[in-house]
Amino acid sequence: MEITTRQWIDKIALALNVASPSDDEVDQLLSLAAVAAHASDRTAAPVTCWIAAHADMDLSEVLVVAQRQARELEGGTS
Repeated sequence: MEITTRQWIDKIALALNVASPSDDEVDQLLSLAAVAAHASDRTAAPVTCWIAAHADMDLSEVLVVAQRQARELEGGTS
């Protein structure tokens, strides 16, 4: 049986007794993962999301920081 991404997210959140992320938070996490995966090895994406979950910052702020770091790695300005 295949389930949707949203169904999986809700199911695992319930199993872990945590609030399921909103659609906006999911979008931000996917954007964050994409930045990490393109700036480094793909395996950096889930770990970056784990770090974001432990940061005392809003996801949108974490995404800005990650984008800045990626630009710096590309030789751009911060």
